[in-house]
Amino acid sequence: MTAPAPLVASDLDRTLIYSAPALHLTGPDAAAPRLLCVEVYEGRPLSYLTETAAGLLAALAGRTTFVPATTRTREQYGRIRLPGPPPAYAVCANGGHLLVRGESDPDWQRTVTARLAARCAPLEEVRAHLLRTTDPAWLRSARTAEDLFAYLVVERALLPEGWVAELAAWAEPRGWTVSLQGRKIYAVPRPLTKSAAVAEVVRRTGAGGFLAAGDSLLDADLLLAADRAWRPGHGELADTGWQAPHVTALTARGVAAGEAIVRAFLGGTEPGGAC
Repeated sequence: MTAPAPLVASDLDRTLIYSAPALHLTGPDAAAPRLLCVEVYEGRPLSYLTETAAGLLAALAGRTTFVPATTRTREQYGRIRLPGPPPAYAVCANGGHLLVRGESDPDWQRTVTARLAARCAPLEEVRAHLLRTTDPAWLRSARTAEDLFAYLVVERALLPEGWVAELAAWAEPRGWTVSLQGRKIYAVPRPLTKSAAVAEVVRRTGAGGFLAAGDSLLDADLLLAADRAWRPGHGELADTGWQAPHVTALTARGVAAGEAIVRAFLGGTEPGGAC
């Protein structure tokens, strides 16, 4: 009997799709790849992948279950129009919401709420600490996402050395993790993970495990839980030298890395290619 095929779960921003500043187009303009816009925000194009990656992603979606796994809120995710059919499952808010055909699954919501209440300090306590310890000189905004986690938008060059480490040390005994990604500092409850939500999709679909990709420390749990995984040559994981035996560290950066990741997914879903 043939073993079930693995599903594919991938981070989106700076893994599969890229804003203009993150494209990393370093060659001659005439040699740049053709790009497909997959997100518009306030009437302006925002996120892209290469046309080649778009075709490969559509082929992947026809071969296996493809699960976008993002820290974006449901509203932010809803702006994205990936090639191929709309994904039957998607993970939003870093695992806080499991979308099934576009709707948040109430059973999963109840599971997440119970885990956070049992293991973590409340969001209000963390947000209050953030506001109390930040400085208007470098803080641009403080926000919460889906009433699940908090993040700051900062001027990275003005951020005091050691402030993020101090925040992480404060958050750790309260059941929260801290991650710095570009101009954003995330404070996320430890049980709120993409891997837990993707594991639920694997259970529901009967998939033979899963393949994954991501670029940030918030993706590390997803990559570790996967049967095989890839990370691009940029991002928080690359900058810190993060690695694991079953995770391939690509050298490609920017939108070229997104294309390389989709190619790897396609290879991994071929018969005999998952492990």
